[in-house]
Amino acid sequence: MRRHLSFIFSLTLLAAATPSLAVAGPSLLFDVNNGRVLEHRDAFARWYPASLTKLMTAYVAFRALDKGEVTLLSPVRMTKNSSSQPPSKMGFKPGSVMTLDNALKMMITHSANDIAMAVGENIGGSQEAFVDRMNAEALRLGMSGTHYANPNGLFSPDNYTTARDQALLVTAIRKEYPQYLSYFEIEAIGVGKKVIPNINALIGRFDGADGMKTGFICESGFNFIGSATRQGRTLAAIVLGADSITDRAAQTAALLTQGFAGDEPAGPTLAAMPVEGSGVGEATNMREALCSKEARKRKKQKLADAGGEDDTGQAPLVMGSPYLHKLDHPRNVVMVSLGGATGPGGLPEPVEYADVPIPTPRPDYTPPAKTAKPVAKAQSATMQ
Repeated sequence: MRRHLSFIFSLTLLAAATPSLAVAGPSLLFDVNNGRVLEHRDAFARWYPASLTKLMTAYVAFRALDKGEVTLLSPVRMTKNSSSQPPSKMGFKPGSVMTLDNALKMMITHSANDIAMAVGENIGGSQEAFVDRMNAEALRLGMSGTHYANPNGLFSPDNYTTARDQALLVTAIRKEYPQYLSYFEIEAIGVGKKVIPNINALIGRFDGADGMKTGFICESGFNFIGSATRQGRTLAAIVLGADSITDRAAQTAALLTQGFAGDEPAGPTLAAMPVEGSGVGEATNMREALCSKEARKRKKQKLADAGGEDDTGQAPLVMGSPYLHKLDHPRNVVMVSLGGATGPGGLPEPVEYADVPIPTPRPDYTPPAKTAKPVAKAQSATMQ
């Protein structure tokens, strides 16, 4: 494990401003332009990605667009499987159709599990085929500590990654597909009269913030990949296993601020990082620490100390970090909707069958034996 003294000092100052801050999980800070690692901690430790998985789902979609398999107007049809995914989700019914463009906006901004599954099924033809493509891309990119089990990041012991591998994926997305980076900096999406803010707390609150993705399941803790660009320099910070929404935002902001300050000498490139640890075995499981009965009690007390919950029942996003500021403008809302799909690809429309009862076979029946009668000579010939 490698940690610089100035990094520890900066986090000490941050902890003073935000008493709940605890740096426990893996982290990595790097320069996207040259691939140089500025800071890292347990970068090769296996971890559950949660919704960071959707970065690979988006990357495979971008690859499909690049190959001409689909267009941004291609249909994404909701199946029973995709519609049944647990929240967060958009909640569209099976059979609903949207464009791939709108699906990507919903998946990335709202981190919608149902939409991520639908994107995978429609591009891959099935969930299993799409996951095969995800793992093939991870292998091609050198993500040696990563394996995917689904397109949305819901818990599976076979869905794991490392901070270093996520840095490789972020680099691939940003360098290979700059034309799609606007998806990651949308401030909010609008569906009818409903406005859904971006889950990425840095958007609009950290100067220069322009992506990338958040994730949470009990097993992973609160994950965050945040990127920002200042004066032509783009940095990305990866934080895995934070204790809360506010903690992961504060840690990510602290790393990015440290990087832009330029206090640290450039380290090795992502490709040349010395491997730390074995990178095998099960990923660290945060469920007991974050979602057990005792952990929920601690969280409840923490909320009470911070002023309680808001009207949505969620923890208030207290921007106690000295590196984050309040939104200083109304969110720019990008409208999304169903319909409008005119491009190639997508799952075929399911065939509807009439509701006709299927006949059942009659039980076996053996007629009673009859006494044979003599046949008249005139009737003995077979009818032709």
